[in-house]
Amino acid sequence: MIQFSLIVATRGRTTELVEFLDSVMAQRREDAEVIVVDQNEDGRLAPLLAPYTQALRITHLRSSIARANHARNLGLRQARGALVSFPDDDCLYPPGLLDRVAAAFAADPALMILTGPAESPDGGLGSGRWRVEGGPITAANAWTSVIEFNLWLRRGLALRLGGYDETMGPGTGLGSAEGNDLVLRAVTVGHKAIYDPTLRIIHPDKRLSEVAVARAWLYGGGLGFALRRHSVPASVWMPFAIRPIGGLLLSLARLRPRDAAYYGMTFLGRLRGFARRDATSGRIRPAIEGQPEEER
Repeated sequence: MIQFSLIVATRGRTTELVEFLDSVMAQRREDAEVIVVDQNEDGRLAPLLAPYTQALRITHLRSSIARANHARNLGLRQARGALVSFPDDDCLYPPGLLDRVAAAFAADPALMILTGPAESPDGGLGSGRWRVEGGPITAANAWTSVIEFNLWLRRGLALRLGGYDETMGPGTGLGSAEGNDLVLRAVTVGHKAIYDPTLRIIHPDKRLSEVAVARAWLYGGGLGFALRRHSVPASVWMPFAIRPIGGLLLSLARLRPRDAAYYGMTFLGRLRGFARRDATSGRIRPAIEGQPEEER
């Protein structure tokens, strides 16, 4: 029986993917499969994956569509595990992670979703703001409780939800918050979702980097869109509008133009996403039903 289906959408990375696979092997779980959804235009991954096929259950899918959520949903349709997750191709699993996840779901049959924060390679929390206390995820706290590469769901629920919204996520104009959206679609109809601040996955911390500045407009748009879609109160969305303005002003005062650019584009992106006419509560586009299969 397969317990875990780890669905990795990947494009442009090789060394990082190998390091991730090594971290999966170090889990020493024989009940895990890795579904690699390859969005590269060339065949660079085939020789890299070959050495792992004896030690891991690896399925190599190809997709010509360079959108993360399309790739994730393609992998979800092929998943066989009781639990599914969507690790980034540049994250690392710490020792014992899969054991902890399996134990959490086994201990609570009502648990449908489990999440945890990102950990910087240098230690400490990374990739955004995280709430300190653990517990149930709600529309008020989901924004500091969810990140896509540390999101674990029972497979049946993920399929019933239609997977990720393919109008969101990397490769679209709404480049983030697709995980928050997916979790809240489950929570709003009564499914139990828990955030555990000690359940961490290692991921490069790209805050205030050149990469982050380039993506701030797109990522901001995704968050603004998700906040509006789920009709959160002003007390929840207002800090996400105010903080970037504060960061912009402080960065300008400190003569840090790159940081100022990041905060400015983040604010404008969030405003753009929040103002979209189609960002209405409950507007869900199923990502699985009726979609054509791709060449594998």
